[in-house]
Amino acid sequence: MPASTAQDAPPGHDIATALAAVRARIAAAAHRAGRDPADITLVAVSKFHPRESVVAALRAGQATFGENRVQEAAEKFPPLRAQWPGLRLNIIGGLQTNKALEAVRIADMIESLDRPALCDAIARAADRVGRMPQLLVQVNTGDETQKSGVAVEEADAFITAAMTRFGDAVTGLMCIPPVDQDPMPHFRTLAAMAARHGLGVISMGMSADFELAIAAGATHVRVGSAIFGPRPAHRA
Repeated sequence: MPASTAQDAPPGHDIATALAAVRARIAAAAHRAGRDPADITLVAVSKFHPRESVVAALRAGQATFGENRVQEAAEKFPPLRAQWPGLRLNIIGGLQTNKALEAVRIADMIESLDRPALCDAIARAADRVGRMPQLLVQVNTGDETQKSGVAVEEADAFITAAMTRFGDAVTGLMCIPPVDQDPMPHFRTLAAMAARHGLGVISMGMSADFELAIAAGATHVRVGSAIFGPRPAHRA
């Protein structure tokens, strides 16, 4: 596919160039960790960025995108699938139960399964829509009251229950470490928890720390600003 052009990207920021730089950093981090860069999926976090920026990334070869808000994702991504059938959409933000139906309808992966009520809503939605996206359990490794995710002390039981209920649809775990702490212990906690449950997907690491996450075993890294530039002012 052709490279992105200047008019596709926000002024002063070339998305294709930024993507190439992030991919190079992922490859270097993987090699330092003795890993194959091909085993690491880059999730381009496009929340609050316009559809034109997503198109620029698609033209530069990016396939997997992350969105926090279901409504925003529903407006951006379904119209793009006809032209880019390899596009994959991950819902990465805390998911309200009343948004579960639309999330199940449009997402390839939901990274924020974290409570029984959401399990119920997703199960009902999957029955209604006739499809089930991949599911990641979000673990609140810092036990932060303001953050989504199942508490660490409850995580093993919740993961087991989710795997029993949803089977192979539960493919892994996700975490967002506290911003004011060293992320490495949190990454190691999540990787160890995934290993205990035999789960292969470990989604952790963002623009500021994805190289550390790769060293700790991340299979998916969620990178936004390093690809798309500063987030536009959010309009409610």
